[in-house]
Amino acid sequence: MRKEANSVKTLVVASGNRKKVVELRTLLEPLGFQLRGLDEFPGLPPVEETGTTFAANAALKAIAAAKGTGLWALADDSGLMVDALQGRPGVYSARYAGPGCSDADNNAKLLDELAGVPDEQRGAKFVCHLAMADPSGSVRLSVEGQCRGRIISDRRGTHGFGYDPLFLVPEFHRTFAELSLAVKSQLSHRARAFALLVPALQRLIATEQ
Repeated sequence: MRKEANSVKTLVVASGNRKKVVELRTLLEPLGFQLRGLDEFPGLPPVEETGTTFAANAALKAIAAAKGTGLWALADDSGLMVDALQGRPGVYSARYAGPGCSDADNNAKLLDELAGVPDEQRGAKFVCHLAMADPSGSVRLSVEGQCRGRIISDRRGTHGFGYDPLFLVPEFHRTFAELSLAVKSQLSHRARAFALLVPALQRLIATEQ
């Protein structure tokens, strides 16, 4: 595959999830970064997420995207950890209900597993680990953000994706799927990870110039 000249200001997002790419663009493009999606690079093989932690899977995806495109690559691995389920679904959040499952399938399984669990025991957190690799495939930055909330019994809202309709943010009394993208981009686990990433990224840019 042809490698492209690149600076840190141009990043390929190592995700095929278009909604996730939109969220990342909302966070980074105002800071002067150009983000490209994996759909611009057809033919890249899928990454097998064999890691047992969010950090390991984020690194796997960032390294593969960087090596495959010749660009700086930003990857995130994120998911939901539910207290009453001993941290499940965790790194298996996207495929909790099995291979090829949909968001609706995953939500249905989660609700089934939490059936009968009282509200006060339905605490949970979204976790986002971000990894950034340079064109050679070396991971240069790695940070993690979290957002606490609670799993409700009925889906609410039409925004977002994944478990967003079930994840209630107590201070807003709304689920992630009921919040606007502008609000979510300020308080989500991904936003909090970016709050840690951006200063480190700015320092990295300074060393690359």
